Amino acid sequence: MVTIRCSRPGEGDRAFEIWRGAVDATHDFLSPQDRLAIGEMVRGFLPQAPLWLAVDANDHPLAFMLIDNGHMEALFVDPAFRRTGIGAALVRHGLARHPKMTTDVNEQNGQAVGFYEKLGFTRTGRSPLDGQGRPYPLIHLKYGA
Repeated sequence: MVTIRCSRPGEGDRAFEIWRGAVDATHDFLSPQDRLAIGEMVRGFLPQAPLWLAVDANDHPLAFMLIDNGHMEALFVDPAFRRTGIGAALVRHGLARHPKMTTDVNEQNGQAVGFYEKLGFTRTGRSPLDGQGRPYPLIHLKYGA
């Protein structure tokens, strides 16, 4: 049984563990230098970010999502719980609050692109660089576009 709730103070370290494990499992396209730099940036903001957490029956976080003004900035699932429906549950939770939700996904992360398209997101554009100007193209998606 998974419950979705807002993050609480002190859960930033666990969120970072989830992020690190998920990135290690799905972002093999990142250079080691970029992986390190992005990790430092994420470690700096995750503890204060208003996250939605998917937690197990013991209230242990298994995944998180960050939405800002209807745009999903992040969705990361602990690799031990991938393909269990937790990510989809978080997205549905977000869509209940933001029916026209948008997100961006790394083009090199084909699994993620397919995941969002399966949930009903459609491509609305592409950028050749990521949000920090790195050479990781982004696919822009919108729900029900």
